[in-house]
Amino acid sequence: MSGHGAALRGHHAALQEGERDRGAERRRAGAGAGPGPSDGAAAGLSELRARRDELNGRIQAEEAERGRLQARIATLSRRLSDTSENLAGLRSTRAHIDRTIAEMDLASGEILDNSQTLLDVLKKEMRDLGKIIDP
Repeated sequence: MSGHGAALRGHHAALQEGERDRGAERRRAGAGAGPGPSDGAAAGLSELRARRDELNGRIQAEEAERGRLQARIATLSRRLSDTSENLAGLRSTRAHIDRTIAEMDLASGEILDNSQTLLDVLKKEMRDLGKIIDP
């Protein structure tokens, strides 16, 4: 939209330049014979009204664009909020799964250790029984 601002500044400068030119024309017209000062004023006023109408159209177009952009921002803000909520839920679920995996890994390690201990005890008992049976 900065291009529109520059265009408006340029339009404003052209308007001021036109006013200066018309002022010079009026001074020249007053010095010689020709149309009266009211003719120049009416033409200048008519031109100003035409420019105002043009600017009104451009202002309405910019306001419409602004409204469309605000609607898009509102839609995107809602989508961002929904996505953030979904992301928080997904992260929470992932954290729960990570904890479950860690607990299962720990339990599996303990089961493996207990199984090895049980196997060692059984082997020792078998050797001891073998010694009793075969003295």
